[in-house]
Amino acid sequence: MDHRGGPDPAEEGLMTAPPGPTGGLSSQAEAALLDTEQEESPLLGDDEEPSHSPVYQVFAFLARGEGALWTFAVFVLICIVFGIAAPDFFSRANWVATSEYAVEYLLLAIGETFVIATAGIDLSVGAILGFSAMLSAVIMSGLLNGHMSSILVTIIGFAIALAAGTLVGVANGLLITRLKLTPFIVTLGMLGMCTGATYLLDDGNQVSNLPSQITTIGTTIWFGGWLPAIVVVAAVFTILGWLLLSRTRFGLHTYVIGSNFLAGQRAGVNVNRHLVRVYALSGFLAAVAGLMVTAKFTIASPIAGANDELDAIAAVVIGGASLSGGRGTVLNTLVGVITLGVIGNIMNLASVPGYHQQVVMGVIIIVAILAQRGTGGKQH
Repeated sequence: MDHRGGPDPAEEGLMTAPPGPTGGLSSQAEAALLDTEQEESPLLGDDEEPSHSPVYQVFAFLARGEGALWTFAVFVLICIVFGIAAPDFFSRANWVATSEYAVEYLLLAIGETFVIATAGIDLSVGAILGFSAMLSAVIMSGLLNGHMSSILVTIIGFAIALAAGTLVGVANGLLITRLKLTPFIVTLGMLGMCTGATYLLDDGNQVSNLPSQITTIGTTIWFGGWLPAIVVVAAVFTILGWLLLSRTRFGLHTYVIGSNFLAGQRAGVNVNRHLVRVYALSGFLAAVAGLMVTAKFTIASPIAGANDELDAIAAVVIGGASLSGGRGTVLNTLVGVITLGVIGNIMNLASVPGYHQQVVMGVIIIVAILAQRGTGGKQH
């Protein structure tokens, strides 16, 4: 059984082809990826495809790579119009608040992009955020009480948080690949485990005794008060994530596993090992998000990260990724995060009640999924 619950090619006795001459993916798997992309683009002139209504074709166009530019253009137009109607929208304070708010969701969504590209799902990222941050804070607080250097405590705390997040991600990957469990079930169970562990670490209390360096990271703002340090951290990881997914063999393998699991097996890709690495990356980025949240609020709270996985997944879907795998980019995920963040900010400035905001966000997600299906992506 594969990581999505299907039959494992190895169990069916299928032969696997050796890697290509470059040591990476063979031309067989690359051809499979191209075939999948062609199957997912029925608007490219295939005479055998049935005709669709104009509304359907609009959704399809907006979800394509070129359509993403138009989507972003419409989004910018909305921002300009609202900025004219509400001048506070373009104020420095509003920009800083909105950008800092988006940091944790962006970091989680980057990791989720890799997972969803493999046709998986990670429901535990919000809980990993809270657990890794809380574990790190409890240990740092104890070390500070022991009069250890705050700089050394900060280094140890960061290392512990990143290691904890990565190890939980590895555990997700191993359970999915070794026990042949579906990602939904595994990560849902891990969500519960990490949430419970977070409350057990300090009996559900907040931890505020943290090194001064943590506060410095969270409060530092450059360029005349327009660029928070934690936003720079998120920008760096966004660039690294984009390069990893779009410019490396790791990214190609990620897409092939999601597009055609069997082709990846036959091409010689170690699918199980790659999936473990993908979930480890997701856990690592969740831990980074946890550190940034701790720095932003200068405390570690057991409720940090609660339900953040839903916003992260929504941002990835709005960015055009397919929940069936094989499609999605970090840059489009960035657009999805910005879209959700700014729309939420606009509704806050317009004093839209919280429950109404949830309805609007739900509608946006459903429309995004309709647009995704408009590209003819495979559905399971």
